[in-house]
Amino acid sequence: MLEIICVPVIVALVFILMEIYKKFIAKDNEKLIRFIPLIALGLGAILGIVFYFAFPSTISASNWFIAILIGGASGLSATGCNQIFKQLKKFGIDVKEVNKDEGNKQ
Repeated sequence: MLEIICVPVIVALVFILMEIYKKFIAKDNEKLIRFIPLIALGLGAILGIVFYFAFPSTISASNWFIAILIGGASGLSATGCNQIFKQLKKFGIDVKEVNKDEGNKQ
């Protein structure tokens, strides 16, 4: 079970890094925003290699090429996660964050 832990970790890290990229680097520049999936792919592939060599028990890859594929797919999944929230907002479904106080009252 421990060998698949890298996928959600890579997705979360790439998602956070892409949000930082959009907020501080791309801002409203449409040309830079278009590169987000490619950057997410590259970051995921790099993180896949890092996991393969640094934490080999957390990734189910038999060689470095498979680690690149797993990392790249995980990086692209972060882009897909972002699109879920965008599409929900587009169709009028309000995604609200739960406050810590409200979550504890339940």
